[in-house]
Amino acid sequence: MLDICLLGSGGMMPLPYRWLTSLMVRYNGSSLLIDCGEGTQIALKEKGWSFKPIDVICFTHFHGDHISGLPGLLLTMGNADRREPLTMIGPRGLERVVNALRVIAPELPFPIHFLEIQGAEQEFSLHGYRLRAFRVNHNVTCYGYTLELDRAGRFDVERARAQEVPMKLWKLLQKGETVEENGRVFTSDMVLGPPRKGLKVTYVTDTRPTESIVTNARESDLFICEGMYGEPEKQAKAVEYKHMTFREAAQTAKAARVKELWLTHYSPSLVKPEDYMKQVTDIFPNARPGKDRKSVELDFAEE
Repeated sequence: MLDICLLGSGGMMPLPYRWLTSLMVRYNGSSLLIDCGEGTQIALKEKGWSFKPIDVICFTHFHGDHISGLPGLLLTMGNADRREPLTMIGPRGLERVVNALRVIAPELPFPIHFLEIQGAEQEFSLHGYRLRAFRVNHNVTCYGYTLELDRAGRFDVERARAQEVPMKLWKLLQKGETVEENGRVFTSDMVLGPPRKGLKVTYVTDTRPTESIVTNARESDLFICEGMYGEPEKQAKAVEYKHMTFREAAQTAKAARVKELWLTHYSPSLVKPEDYMKQVTDIFPNARPGKDRKSVELDFAEE
């Protein structure tokens, strides 16, 4: 199961009713944070979630509204006497940018491991899930992220017996382990059927529509996508500053055949996103306006 919370849904500047960009995904005791805009810590407190399990922080890019909350979060982690290492993922230059921000948080009781994304796409295996970064189209180097949780095939008793797999090894093999006994190697594919559909979440912000988004978001269970502007008359502004409109986000969701769309990263001038949702649902019906602390639990589909 994936536990997902859109902590902050604003772009450019924090507002009294809307914090800046941040998303948290919790899985099996591990927490992944994507972006860390101003107000992220407050949003976490308001949600009732803890910063302590955060072991991975990803950044889409280095504009202030996506990273300005990081120094304070690191200070809070340090003051809580955290000792576990923290992994950070982001565009090239990540270590330089973070270390510059750490002028006000120079002493931390835990190490930071930096993974700078190489090229247009890169995949990482972390804490039981796969995370893929892919380049999008903003006015600085910017990446979207897709998180996938794989699901093994169903245990096949007949297959296990036909291959004379000892019953005492079934549980280990079902967990994906490889076991050697009496000179013979037993692997999980000997007792499991074909892989079942897993879970997939895609997060994209600060970009024009691109084919890379459609490709990587394909059939996501949840697609969280920026809708900087809801007003149709701001199309030219979206093009100029390389952002996306509500309508373009809906068209992207439709092209990628996702299950559900949440909009986020609203312009400060967009006070009531829900007023502009009809143009979205006319194109992609299963769409929702994101808001701070909007959350969902995603579980594997029943069979």
